[in-house]
Amino acid sequence: MSVFQHSHRVTYAECTVGNHIYYARYLDLLEAARGEFFRHLGATFLQWQEKDTIFPVIECRLCYKSPARYDDVLTIEIWVTTAEKVRLNFGYRILNQTGVLVLQAETAHVCTGLDEKPKRLPEELRVALKDYLKPSP
Repeated sequence: MSVFQHSHRVTYAECTVGNHIYYARYLDLLEAARGEFFRHLGATFLQWQEKDTIFPVIECRLCYKSPARYDDVLTIEIWVTTAEKVRLNFGYRILNQTGVLVLQAETAHVCTGLDEKPKRLPEELRVALKDYLKPSP
């Protein structure tokens, strides 16, 4: 199984007065990593949207382990936990530059058209994702 990695340097704007990333900003980091992952697979979210295919988040779970601080360089790891029928779910880990675990997360998505009606995952996407599939325990 492969794991996609995306690097991110924490900006001052992402931090609280206490110098740690504001808890909700982690969702933005996960979104950025997913976008880069799709780009790596060969098609951006916008290119999928132009094919009448979107992947709205229907559920997310974040488990905060350690604070990330201004100027930390984070590695966001992403893999696929489900890619079947209309479901597409991801697992994540965020590590700081010293390898300390900052966050574990999961997001659940449904594949829909622009009309927001569920539709099967495109076969070309399922094939592209197969090397990154690690089912949840």
